[in-house]
Amino acid sequence: MNESQASHQMETEDIIIHIDWSGPYTLEEVSHLNGPTDFGVYQIYGGHPVYGSGVLLYIGLDEWQTFAQRLSQHGWCHTNQDAGRLEVHVGRLFGLTTPDCDTWNRYIRLAELLLIHAHRPAWNSQMELKSLEPELRRVHVVNWQRYRSLMPEVSGARWSERFDHIPFRQHFSTEHFGRQPSTT
Repeated sequence: MNESQASHQMETEDIIIHIDWSGPYTLEEVSHLNGPTDFGVYQIYGGHPVYGSGVLLYIGLDEWQTFAQRLSQHGWCHTNQDAGRLEVHVGRLFGLTTPDCDTWNRYIRLAELLLIHAHRPAWNSQMELKSLEPELRRVHVVNWQRYRSLMPEVSGARWSERFDHIPFRQHFSTEHFGRQPSTT
């Protein structure tokens, strides 16, 4: 497949990213997630001074490090007002076949970006889609099992500029068909 064909395929085919969520885990339990399948995306829940306890604080990714390695780098986890009650949910990508390494890492990055944009966790600062917006138009993240506060499915089409040309508030009308609503 040449570069033009690959670009056309990216623009026309939907990318479905399935994520199998597990948890909740404590930070201590996450420190043991060092296996060959312990890569993907994760959610951290805890206390926030404005939003309260047990709220979605952060969504992150682990594409080159295991969950244990990456989460040990979050120093703010230990200074959280609910540090002893933080909960972590980890998401592993799955499907019919394991993709090559570059595709797997790309899917992890796309899933993280779309989940952050759609859910707006309190401590994530990267929420804009602009740099990957065209690529995200056809991405769908499907969350399975213990996804907690996340939506079961998130579509890049909804959060991109893909539908900006559709005039809102111009609802379908039966007048288009030459009929009026029944009065009985």
